Amino acid sequence: MAAISRTVAVPPGVGLHARPAALFVKAAAGFSASIRLRLGEKEVDGKSILGVMQLGATGGTTVEIVADGPDAEVALTTLVALVGSFAEG
Repeated sequence: MAAISRTVAVPPGVGLHARPAALFVKAAAGFSASIRLRLGEKEVDGKSILGVMQLGATGGTTVEIVADGPDAEVALTTLVALVGSFAEG
């Protein structure tokens, strides 16, 4: 199976750091698919808290989520919705 991907905008005022990063990694860990995050030329393991935080995705940026594995489609749908739901505070 080939990897599939989707892009999602990180909501303004929110970045993928600390709490949002932890929520993303926790959700990603629930899937057997490999999960990668891309921002520009940078790509990190979506199941690594340090990787997600080092990506430096700030509010208003668009990240690409890449999934590869048997549950990739469900993983993408879930993770895109999660990032879209992050709100300030």
